Amino acid sequence: MKTISRRSMLGMSALAITGCATGGTKQAAPARRRVSPNEKLNIACVGVGGQGQSDLRAVMHENIVALCDVDADRAATSFKNFPNTPKYSDYRVMLDTQHKDIDAVVIAIPDHMHAFVATAALELGKHVYVEKPMAHSIAEAHKLAATARRYNAVTQMGNQGHSMPGVWTLCQMIDSGTIGAVREVQCWTNRPSWPQGLERPADTPPVPPALNWDVWLGSAPERPYHPAYLPHKWRGWWDFGCCAMGDMGCHILDPPYTSLKLGAPTRVSAETSGINNETGPLWSVLTFEFPARGAKPAVKLTWHDGGKLPPRPEGLAPDFRLGDKDGGSLIIGEKGSITVGTYGNGPRFLSPDQQAQWEANAPERKGAVGHQRSWTEACKGGPAPLSNFDYAAPFTEVVLLGNVAMRAGQPIEWDTAAQRVTNLPDANRFVDIPYRPGWSLR
Repeated sequence: MKTISRRSMLGMSALAITGCATGGTKQAAPARRRVSPNEKLNIACVGVGGQGQSDLRAVMHENIVALCDVDADRAATSFKNFPNTPKYSDYRVMLDTQHKDIDAVVIAIPDHMHAFVATAALELGKHVYVEKPMAHSIAEAHKLAATARRYNAVTQMGNQGHSMPGVWTLCQMIDSGTIGAVREVQCWTNRPSWPQGLERPADTPPVPPALNWDVWLGSAPERPYHPAYLPHKWRGWWDFGCCAMGDMGCHILDPPYTSLKLGAPTRVSAETSGINNETGPLWSVLTFEFPARGAKPAVKLTWHDGGKLPPRPEGLAPDFRLGDKDGGSLIIGEKGSITVGTYGNGPRFLSPDQQAQWEANAPERKGAVGHQRSWTEACKGGPAPLSNFDYAAPFTEVVLLGNVAMRAGQPIEWDTAAQRVTNLPDANRFVDIPYRPGWSLR
């Protein structure tokens, strides 16, 4: 087993490592290896504990050539399952050492480092799969999409439901006109399941021996290690995560966003409790106002988390389940409504008659090949993945605008063409966030 720690960076090319770290190099990417459908991709995985372990399993049909994780204890199971695969604690060292061996990179790490690792891989000519949200800020998301286009890379964001049949069945149900024009959507989730409404801890316990804290901290402002931040708990801290919106919003908002062709909102407002400059709120209720799109009317979409729920439709049978255990959406039309689960699963008319009519006449849909597999097949010349960065960047913009509105503390008006909050200029610091010295995507 080959294990390379951060100390090995000192013997590497400082110039190459800095270029990968900052995303500052804009030269042409090296020639990309052509991989036929009958060959295996050489895949490197960055982040192989937690969700990363699941993503690793989903691409094991290919050739895993490198594993990287800042926390050797968290990654222990994945490391053990690939005893002869080189292992790293710093993605920059991995890319500098093995970039000629790698065709594609899977990234499943805290949100604040998504764009940095993805940019470094793209600039070396690698295809990229990155967990949701694709970036930590709206500005990062669009920069990342532009970089992917520049290097003609195959990309996919990890909102797995977008490759499942349910979202596309919902599109057919909406397009059938059965529920008529839609002007209202209600969404909800059972998140956050991690602590929020916290202040920064004052104590400074020692860094665990297995953790490379400096690389984990990455582009985030300098602060001491504390177990309040990881694992998983980083989602609630603004410097590292995107709270419930960045987690489940990327799943739950996707079905209405796609089926209604919502585009960007013009106004977002937020009601919250417990929010501060360090962490997200104990709960939030967000209202997104989307303008008319051609013949489609304007839509008001309301998001609920932290135990808040939308009102239950009057007259609905007590045993009728809306969404699923993790949340869902209710799409309200002038002639009826449809509910759908967290990942777009199980779309269903609330009216038994409408549901029966749909089931009797529903068009057939082909089975999905899977979110990660559709990406690996595209890397070998297959159709473009459905959640490629050209789709994922504008969708991520919508999701993260909810966080901008929460942090602004009052309703924001959004100009998507200019990528600016127009009524509160100070809120734009949440659109394009700063980094600690030495880190830049510009």
